[in-house]
Amino acid sequence: MDLRIDMPLVLLLLLPLFLYFGWTYFHERQRLKRSHIVVLTIRIVAAGCLVFALAGPYLLLPIKEEQIVYLVDRSASMNGTEDEMVQFIQESLQSKKEPQLAGIYSFSSTLQTEAILSKTLKEVPKLTEIKATDQTNIEQSLQLASGIIDPKKATRLVLLTDGNETKGDALEFATKLKGSNISVDIKPFSQPVVNDVSLKSFVSPQVAYVGEQQQLVTDIHATSAGQGELLLYENDELIHREAVELTEGTNVFTYKHAATAELVKYEAVVQVGQDAIFENNKLTSVTMVQSEPHLLIVNGYETASPIGAALGSQSIAYDVIAPKSLPNELSSYLQYNAIIFDNVPGHLVGEAKMSVIEQAVKNFGVGFTMVGGENSFGLGGYFKTPIETLLPVEMEIKGKEQLPSLGLVIVLDRSGSMQGSKLELAKEAAARSVEMLRDEDTLGFIAFDDRPWEIIETGPLNSKEEAVDTILSVTPGGGTEIYSSLAKAYENLADLKLQRKHIILLTDGQSQAGNYEDLIGEGKEEGITLSTVAIGQDADANLLEALSDMGSGRFYDVIDEQTIPSILSRETAMISRTYIEDNPFYPAIYNAAGWNSLFANGVPQMNAYIGTTAKQGATVVAESEKEDPVLAQWQYGLGKTFAFTSDSTGKWTGDWARWQNWGAFWQTLISQMLPSYNDVAYDVRLEADGSFMITDPTNEAAFLDIVAVNEAGEELETQLETISASQVRAVVQAEPGLIFFRIADEKQAIYQAGLSVPYSAEYELLPVNNQLIEELTQRTGGTVLKEPQDVFRDFTTKGADRQNIVTWLLLASILLFFIDITIRRFGWNFLTNAKKKEPLVEEKTIPEDTNVAQLLKGMKKRS
Repeated sequence: MDLRIDMPLVLLLLLPLFLYFGWTYFHERQRLKRSHIVVLTIRIVAAGCLVFALAGPYLLLPIKEEQIVYLVDRSASMNGTEDEMVQFIQESLQSKKEPQLAGIYSFSSTLQTEAILSKTLKEVPKLTEIKATDQTNIEQSLQLASGIIDPKKATRLVLLTDGNETKGDALEFATKLKGSNISVDIKPFSQPVVNDVSLKSFVSPQVAYVGEQQQLVTDIHATSAGQGELLLYENDELIHREAVELTEGTNVFTYKHAATAELVKYEAVVQVGQDAIFENNKLTSVTMVQSEPHLLIVNGYETASPIGAALGSQSIAYDVIAPKSLPNELSSYLQYNAIIFDNVPGHLVGEAKMSVIEQAVKNFGVGFTMVGGENSFGLGGYFKTPIETLLPVEMEIKGKEQLPSLGLVIVLDRSGSMQGSKLELAKEAAARSVEMLRDEDTLGFIAFDDRPWEIIETGPLNSKEEAVDTILSVTPGGGTEIYSSLAKAYENLADLKLQRKHIILLTDGQSQAGNYEDLIGEGKEEGITLSTVAIGQDADANLLEALSDMGSGRFYDVIDEQTIPSILSRETAMISRTYIEDNPFYPAIYNAAGWNSLFANGVPQMNAYIGTTAKQGATVVAESEKEDPVLAQWQYGLGKTFAFTSDSTGKWTGDWARWQNWGAFWQTLISQMLPSYNDVAYDVRLEADGSFMITDPTNEAAFLDIVAVNEAGEELETQLETISASQVRAVVQAEPGLIFFRIADEKQAIYQAGLSVPYSAEYELLPVNNQLIEELTQRTGGTVLKEPQDVFRDFTTKGADRQNIVTWLLLASILLFFIDITIRRFGWNFLTNAKKKEPLVEEKTIPEDTNVAQLLKGMKKRS
């Protein structure tokens, strides 16, 4: 037991207290009686207790239990050491004493539990799988471990690591452990020495011009001499393969290449026979090539692109691809200045690619146009997609009350195989379909596993919100049985008096046989149509395709789950063909800059278009007789987007396709889509600490709008710090790989730069960080372990439970003051003669020789 005081300076108040009482005693000592001395002593003790309480005293009561927490580094740099670390822990546990608790936790970028703190731990359990091994965060592991233990008990954190942290600052956190019961011991481990070849750097020019010879410089590090192969790629196409002789240490190779694209992604890969770490064999670099504008046409027709034919050979440079060939990476879209979707169905694109395109438009100024057709806009399944977000029109149409009465039943597979993203996307798709219906439409929703579950009974759609919530609450179930669920859907729709009745079946599995022919045949007599969606390779595609053929619907074979929402919204839109307005008309042309000169000699007749609704803030250039937009435009972020709701083939555009200005119409549209680029050459560089330094030669860095986006089209969290008038530091939360910076000035002129975030330092072959290990143990009072039994050596700092005694001192002070008041009020005899009863009236003194009888007789005579 130990007595401690929080604020010892407060005890100085005792000096004037004792001086006062000492002076009082010295000057009044001759007149002081014993009772006065007692009262004075009580007052001194009471005041002393009060002062002592103000000083914050407490007792430390020893705690015998001690805690040892193993923290096992399982990051990539520790590959090959797991068995050795487990053996070390197992041997050390043999020395564990009875009052000691032990626990095992492993970490890389996060901490996970292997064995909780307990007195019974004798064996090391099989370590669980750890997924993210690309970072080592020692600081976080220490922080989380210190939150697990009892801070009152003596604690030893035992780190098994190479000390090479790639995230956080363990030494900074160690200062917070000073004065606590926690010390840190470290047992160093490192990867076995093996042959490794790694790419240390790969550099290409940030900016180049078309036809200019660019130097691609590769720095390769080898732990031993040998032979290897260097491969260079341009936009994922191999441009150079070379056998190289590697010496031990640094090897630099230079290759010259002339690029032609707007943005070039270079990739260097080195290959050798035996290599310890494959993750450090690849690096990427990006070069922005100054060239003429470049257009991407996504052609939804099986024939040659009608837009390409209209533009002619002397127009802007363009590429034509099919929807299925659309890339996934942002870098592939940034090669172009504008994109045109010509009659492209949404289910061939998928929402992941749509999101990447949206980022290219919003943050990098890439122009975008959607052109109509039977597979475009609402009929293409773009309702509530990222593409609808960037367009100047909405997919829903005005005048929905004029549509025929509709009945829709969605039959959704909820079997166990649908668990995860497939079921979530299918539910989201069903919810979107509900939102496209009118309140008076009919809806049914059946989810099935080994039997049908009627989640929403087929009937009028009274509440969209309630229906959506109900659909989204569906959970996965058991097996797969299609026929009974499909039969239930047909039964529910058969007797309803509706103009359009449709069933959509979604499944990823097989089913027992059933009499589908009779079922679907009877349904067709009632006007019911059926479309089917096969999700994944395990689905019975042959059966589902045959069902859609029999049901006069459409079949979708889904490999990319992201396309499911577009499929269902397309199906919902196609229930009613009234989305297509096919009465010939002359569009009204409004005063819009750049367009009026085309129509100086009149406006050609148009046959048809897809109905949409112009968004608030959009500019309608051409409008139908029903006041629906035929050509609309607006600004989305930094990009300019257009909606042309007629087609490009001449089937819908009619006389427009035979019009002398047809080619000029497309040239005008494309020229208005093109972004405005900044001529200022901003310099963007990756710093040693992982941040990016952006230099503005115009000294207006503080006014720049800077956004960072990764290859998947995700906007990254970015913290900007203005260093000077010409420099801004950007700290970006980015994974290794390509990231793209969009820099815009106050006039929204765009500059874009692509940089490569190299692989994590985890994949570098580094020695043990002895400096960090020594410093960390010294700051926390720990040691660098050599033998396993040292883990459970005696603790220099013992655990203790703090017992506050302030309350007891205050109570003692109050009690003493109460005694003081009592003595002063009732006198000292009140305490010393407490058992003697005091008389109520004063008694007269009777002499010893006086006869009591005579005295009483005399008193009687006087009376």
